[in-house]
Amino acid sequence: MNGDPITVVIDVPRGSFIKRSDDGSVDFVSPLPSPFNYGHVPDTVAEDGEGFDAVVLGPRLARGLESSVVVRGRVGFVDAGAPDPKWICAAAPLSESERRRVEGFFRRYACAKRWINRVRGKQGPTEYLGWL
Repeated sequence: MNGDPITVVIDVPRGSFIKRSDDGSVDFVSPLPSPFNYGHVPDTVAEDGEGFDAVVLGPRLARGLESSVVVRGRVGFVDAGAPDPKWICAAAPLSESERRRVEGFFRRYACAKRWINRVRGKQGPTEYLGWL
């Protein structure tokens, strides 16, 4: 799938503090803004019951925008014991700096999600697994 275009619906614009579910409902409010556009791939279903997650690098995109983007990689993530990989999309191949930024974000995101999952009573590991 690397290098192929996919459609992504933006749920969290770059710079937003509000993480939304695929249906638009607020999932949580982050203390830090999202450094990337974050969304889902429509008409797909991941193990968490929602569409596959996708990160879109580049300028801020509006919430709800459907955008055709190119997959440049994929990272492994486990959320409360369930596999939850993320497609990484960008207009151009990723630089080493962009790869490190994505990696750093998901390491921090895993820590935040572990805390959120504990508060919500969800069990199972939550962790970033690296590039797939």
